[in-house]
Amino acid sequence: MDLVMPDWGLVVWTTVTFLLLLILLRAFAWKPIMAAIGERERSIEDALLKAEAAKEEMSRLTNENESLIKQARAERDLILSEARKAKEQIVSDAKEIAHKEGARMIELARVEINNQKAIALADVKNQVATLSLQIAEKILRKQFEDQQQQDELVSQLLKEVKL
Repeated sequence: MDLVMPDWGLVVWTTVTFLLLLILLRAFAWKPIMAAIGERERSIEDALLKAEAAKEEMSRLTNENESLIKQARAERDLILSEARKAKEQIVSDAKEIAHKEGARMIELARVEINNQKAIALADVKNQVATLSLQIAEKILRKQFEDQQQQDELVSQLLKEVKL
């Protein structure tokens, strides 16, 4: 039974030693350990706050980037729309100028054709008049001669004249 039941002196000294160890640990170990744990908790909280702030900043930057991308797309669409309108205007102006120039050239050609036609008609009239005068002159010379010869001469002259 001595092994199971310790001596009261041993129990007292073990208790005193344990309490002394507890006081020493509290004085020299627990305060630094608790301070380190508290410092660690504060650093973790700071890290979590910084992570949350970084997450919010990232979200804000993402929203800002999306806004900038939308704005850039809208500007791009506006520029493309203006470019299309400018292209259509240039094409329209070029077609209009070409149409006017073509009409002007056709009118000039028409006027030139009419001028050449008038010149050719005047020349034909002059030739006809000259030929008529020549025929009349020959007829008049032969008029005083035989009537049969006069008819033959007119027939012959008419055969020679080719219009």
